[in-house]
Amino acid sequence: MKLFVGLGNPGAKYAQNRHNIGFMALDQLERDHGFSSWKAKFQAEISEGVLGGEKVILLKPQTYMNKSGQSVGEAMRFYKLTPADVVVLHDELDLAPGKCRVKQGGGHAGHNGLRSIHAHIGADYMRVRLGIGHPGHKDAVAGYVLRDFPKADQEWLDDVLRGISDGAPELAKGDGGKFMNAVALRTNPPRSSKTKAKPDTTMSAQTSPTPKEDVPAAKQDTRTALQKLADKFRTS
Repeated sequence: MKLFVGLGNPGAKYAQNRHNIGFMALDQLERDHGFSSWKAKFQAEISEGVLGGEKVILLKPQTYMNKSGQSVGEAMRFYKLTPADVVVLHDELDLAPGKCRVKQGGGHAGHNGLRSIHAHIGADYMRVRLGIGHPGHKDAVAGYVLRDFPKADQEWLDDVLRGISDGAPELAKGDGGKFMNAVALRTNPPRSSKTKAKPDTTMSAQTSPTPKEDVPAAKQDTRTALQKLADKFRTS
């Protein structure tokens, strides 16, 4: 069994915030993969289903971001899971918008949700880091993450969420590489090999016929009048 945790803050006020991209990812999984309806449990909303042959619990803590670990720890203990069974999807300031990376273990880098999870279950869980970019100054971070994604970001956001959904079965099986490939196919789709450039039918300077003035002139007759007369008698 796997526990997929999406980080965010509860309530409509925060639903479209950058900080809530983890919630958004789990909502996409629940819609696309036939999971059960959300229900309240473990100070969270949970949904159950199967991905890649593995039973998966989706969990969205309703404790607010800085207490997310309470909910995660409670669910882990109930299902008798280890940190290795937990995958946390969260916003990442240090990645450009639209980028996605998988990481096993490591520090919390000041993220309040991860900090709380560290305190309750340790650091040995998998993270799916979802880039939202950085506002440029640490004093602007709080306001930045608690603002909604602008309309200009909706296209890449949709691609990332759909890519996560496409690769979720591989993530449930623990194959981070195949998961990342699925995300990349959505965010950076390959160009079609069937598309060919149209031939250039315009005649260029290099392919135009040689102008007449470039053709070598006929060899000039440099004989004297006496030589011409002598040659005439020789051929007559």
